[in-house]
Amino acid sequence: MELPDEIRRWATFGPWFAMFPVDFALSVVHRYSSPGALVVDPFCGRGTTPYIAEALGRRGFGVEVNAVGWTYAATKLRPASLNRVLDRLTSVALRASRSDLPDLPLFFTRAYAPNVRKFLAAARDMLDWRSGNVDRTAMAMLLLYAHGSRKNSFSNQMRQTKSMSPAYAIDWWETRDMKPPKLDPIEFLKSRLEWRYQFGYPSLAPHGVVLGDSTRILPRRASDLGKWSLLLTSPPYMKVANYHYDQWIRMWLLGGPPYPVVNGGKHQTWFGNREEYRDMLLTVFGNLAKTAKRGAVIYVRTDARQLTKQITLDVLREAFPSKHIRVNKRPMIGNSQTDLYNEGVVSPGEVQISGRAFYVTKVVGGKPFTIRLVSTLTRTTRFTRFITYRGLSDQLFGSFLIRLSPSIVT
Repeated sequence: MELPDEIRRWATFGPWFAMFPVDFALSVVHRYSSPGALVVDPFCGRGTTPYIAEALGRRGFGVEVNAVGWTYAATKLRPASLNRVLDRLTSVALRASRSDLPDLPLFFTRAYAPNVRKFLAAARDMLDWRSGNVDRTAMAMLLLYAHGSRKNSFSNQMRQTKSMSPAYAIDWWETRDMKPPKLDPIEFLKSRLEWRYQFGYPSLAPHGVVLGDSTRILPRRASDLGKWSLLLTSPPYMKVANYHYDQWIRMWLLGGPPYPVVNGGKHQTWFGNREEYRDMLLTVFGNLAKTAKRGAVIYVRTDARQLTKQITLDVLREAFPSKHIRVNKRPMIGNSQTDLYNEGVVSPGEVQISGRAFYVTKVVGGKPFTIRLVSTLTRTTRFTRFITYRGLSDQLFGSFLIRLSPSIVT
């Protein structure tokens, strides 16, 4: 299914790990929801699920606890106009030109040229990214280019998706005699913003994503949101990534400290405690189960390693007890989130979990299979095509699929 050029251009906005490929989200939302239906993602990251839902005429709603991910998500749903953003960034540059160098740790001296440090510090002080659409869009652009390759970011050589440890980065740069790039921030940004806005910009639901913890947000919003038809999400993996620590440079731009922080608050740290992780998932999915529409679809992508996978399956069984689970294994193709955070360690991949409320049993080759109650999928041959289709979707992640449906197969 094709998206308008401006929707496609903004769909991938914001460097983020463990995000859904756009075409995957597009196929799931298109297939398992109808126009006007509510599509939810309680761990929405940079907001691909609510964005695609809104673009397809659904009501998208997401919650994200990390301020960086939320800024990307809220911005791309309804960015400010190019001229207003450039004007605001120019005012930041003017303030920076009249300012002294900020007092920052050595890392920033090695990472950014003096004028860039002043520019970023001025933006940090001036931009009201929480409540102002223009300021949020301007800040999102700065977050986008805060670090990465020397040719495509403000910084000395770094990864784009993950902030580096200060000591490690300084040593790496000094060993290679690498200096931060010399650039004019406005000139650097102007050509990139013109490319971003080349086809225009989306004007979707301005409140499609909420900054906060799903364990608290979902109960508060249940009455005004109504019942959902599709749950499409990827919870944080256990013992893989610290979403707060790994974005510490961008978190600094948003007002945080100029150094890595391991714990940004409850559910903003590395998930290492099995019971706490399980309780968090059960609270979120349990709350969502109360507002599921009859016939709702659940589609969850998670880690294929036994610990996270088993906890997730157990929680889903408890939250949605009428569902039957099927597992369809897929090989890992390309790099996964676990590859990024466990360099050199072989990873079994990732899992997708999905389900629908209305299925019928059909016997294929003497064995019972659960088939979705849709006319185009009632024959054995078409059921096989359905599985093949799902397999193609899975291979975007190179994972394996777990399907949930009512327990009508014994």
